[in-house]
Amino acid sequence: MSDSWQGPGAWDPQGLPTGSARGQQAWPSEQGYEGYEGRQGYEGRQGYEGRQGHEGYQEHQRYPAQQPYQGHPQQQQHAYAHPPQQAHQAPQQLDLADAAEPPATAEPVDPPAEAAAPEAPGSAEATDSRRRARRLARGKDVARDGSRPRRRRRAGLVKVVAFCVVTAAGSLLLLRGNELLDRLGSPTVPDKAAGTPTPAPEPPDPGRVLQVVAHPDDDLYFMNPDLRYSISAGHPVTSVYLTSGEADGINAGAAKAATTKPDKPAYAEARQNGIRAAYAKMATGDRGSPWTRTVVPTKGGGHAEVDVLVAKPQVNLVWLQLREAGSVYDNAPDSLHGLWDGKVPRLDSMLASGTPVKEKFSYSKDQVVQTLVGILEQYRPTTVRSQDPTPGRHPETKRYTDHQDHFYGARFVQLATAAYAKDVTDRPHFAVQNYSGYINGSLPSTLDPDEAREKLDILGTYAWLDQQNHCNSPAGCGDLKVSDQPGGNRWSDSINYTRGTSTSWLTSDPEHGLWAFKVLDGQVALWHRPGLVGRWKGPDLLPGTGMDPGVSTVTLADGRIAAFGTRTSFGAKPTDYKREVVYVVQKQPGAEEFTEWQSLGTPETADETWTSDISAPAVSVDGTGQLAAYVRDGAYGLRGRVQRADGSWGPWEKYGGTDLHGSPATATDGAGRRMVFCATSKSVVGWVQPKPGAPLGQVTATGLPDTTLPLTADGREGGVRLWFRKPGSGNVRTALITGEGGLKVSQMTDLGGLQGFGSVTASGHLLAGRTAGGQLGSEAGPGRPWERSPLMFVGAPSSTMTGKSLVSLAVVGLDARLYVTSSADAPNAHLAPWQPVGPRNAPASP
Repeated sequence: MSDSWQGPGAWDPQGLPTGSARGQQAWPSEQGYEGYEGRQGYEGRQGYEGRQGHEGYQEHQRYPAQQPYQGHPQQQQHAYAHPPQQAHQAPQQLDLADAAEPPATAEPVDPPAEAAAPEAPGSAEATDSRRRARRLARGKDVARDGSRPRRRRRAGLVKVVAFCVVTAAGSLLLLRGNELLDRLGSPTVPDKAAGTPTPAPEPPDPGRVLQVVAHPDDDLYFMNPDLRYSISAGHPVTSVYLTSGEADGINAGAAKAATTKPDKPAYAEARQNGIRAAYAKMATGDRGSPWTRTVVPTKGGGHAEVDVLVAKPQVNLVWLQLREAGSVYDNAPDSLHGLWDGKVPRLDSMLASGTPVKEKFSYSKDQVVQTLVGILEQYRPTTVRSQDPTPGRHPETKRYTDHQDHFYGARFVQLATAAYAKDVTDRPHFAVQNYSGYINGSLPSTLDPDEAREKLDILGTYAWLDQQNHCNSPAGCGDLKVSDQPGGNRWSDSINYTRGTSTSWLTSDPEHGLWAFKVLDGQVALWHRPGLVGRWKGPDLLPGTGMDPGVSTVTLADGRIAAFGTRTSFGAKPTDYKREVVYVVQKQPGAEEFTEWQSLGTPETADETWTSDISAPAVSVDGTGQLAAYVRDGAYGLRGRVQRADGSWGPWEKYGGTDLHGSPATATDGAGRRMVFCATSKSVVGWVQPKPGAPLGQVTATGLPDTTLPLTADGREGGVRLWFRKPGSGNVRTALITGEGGLKVSQMTDLGGLQGFGSVTASGHLLAGRTAGGQLGSEAGPGRPWERSPLMFVGAPSSTMTGKSLVSLAVVGLDARLYVTSSADAPNAHLAPWQPVGPRNAPASP
């Protein structure tokens, strides 16, 4: 038994024994993972293949916290361990109805990063209060005396205020304009004259995060610092590890590898110990903080280990302990890849030496999916984090740019979330975030030095650099394979999202209404506010499943809104897996009815060639009203389709470019010329129409310095302005690009910021993006100080001009709920209070 965790028979946070009397009830477990496949070149743990052949790393992954989980249908039902507020009722039989959802935590109106204490469960008053709050949020509540609140006078006041804001924006916004915006940004405006008390706004749900990775340490390398931010903010976090990461079984650095005896179960245990230490340090500051470890039957018919951090029981680790591939890209039938392709009918378990799981098992493809569905059912996440299911290949070698376990594991997550969304209706909505892997080592660093050091420090804990036996395990307390180079192939310097980086998912209409489009539950969710002060509606899920995270919108020449994204389909055979560009269009301007999804197909011919690696589409309308959509293809070039005058689309055209990464960005200049831009590993390149309606010109170097991946483009100042981030800093930069006589760059400026990473949204005077710490940072005008909002969110923020005097800004929080604010376009402007849209943690409609 170890100091850093407590095995079966040890103390349980719920006050129940965890030995054989309990059977298999909670989910504590430990598991190892395969180390780097080499530090030199790899395939055998000898090294990275340089900054582009990320093949050199066989992954060390670690996963976050865990929540309740449903056992196999034919076995006695058990549940994941829960926070102390949800005590077990009996040692061997748990009430899954109670266990399925951890108690909600309260946050103030302007939600802080940290969650407060929950209401006492089981209280009739608390239940009534929650129901009443939900009804109030929907505008359906009645007063205590049975009468309805006086809304007419309130609505009249709101309209008067709105009229003043819109018609007298200049003087009025300077004269107490921010006060008026604060009221417009609030869900309810008090009617003081009527004497009607205004109910306190409903506290937002902090959201529950579920991460699924292939190996122990994939989370530390590729999902941090998001992981650390979520844990620090008090969000329930569960990490699920698909494989044991046993690699070759040698837990040693390069100097001792040749003399160390292979022991796969022991190496798997050492990696689990390293993960527990790293999570404990992130959550409590003490790597030795104890865990409870329990065996839980899975819905797929096997068993999993669940680890619960005693000091922070909202942090869980779930170890599925399947066999790993043992190779980054070589053929390995006994692997997730082989199981997916049908090369093997079942994949065996690889149990770590210290795990409480003693009975070996194997899973079919469907059983892996069902196991993940069961985990989703029990933890009820509002944010699901996964690796990139379509990372692509190196053009020269045709080798994958990521480990095969990474992206085939992510495809299993895709299948599981689709089945969960389809078959389980009593659940909250959820958003998905995908993360890039080995390719990060070939791209400019996204993290500022302090964030990179913090990330490396956690990796050092996992790598067991001091080799002190703090866990009292003969297998070791960490992954010594990475101890020579804990940062990996510069992976500790970066984090990149592979989908959901568009900042154009919020848009407005001529009547000052707002429209927001994000992907929830694998469908595009629509929120709509008619006019400046209308009541928000949504989320309403548009028909059509399989949507990938990330939506881009554009307003057509006739005023209708079109929304573009990509869709994944699986088909009957493994080779039927594909992604395609799809879009919907409003049936008429201002209508909430949209057409069915229409497909533009894909420039890629087969998943076997490029693993369906196309970017999200960038869309724009030029001065002639011509609509075009562009993607970065699997060969790292630009491709596009242009809509003809009769509404049909031309073929996928090749526009050139090499070494393109991320998604392109497009906008039109003052003359109506379309410009397209894309980041490379060293700079930014662009294309421009010689005149509206003409084909794009040749690819042109902009001469801009290297930048992190997400680019934002907006037509203004007669040209197109780009926003991007400085590598290794997070500072926001901008440049003006003009198209007369070819692309020309000017006004390159560093705007500072609050470090951070990811997309920056820009509308009017407002800039906003993710800051160090994971919250939203914003600048409400040139030269104004950057401010930090407590909101943590999924993907990218989005903003739009609402009329000529207001900027609207939106994010989707980790609770899968839309939050909207606004700011006056005035010298002393600030953001109004955030308005949550839709019911709190709304369950999906049946």
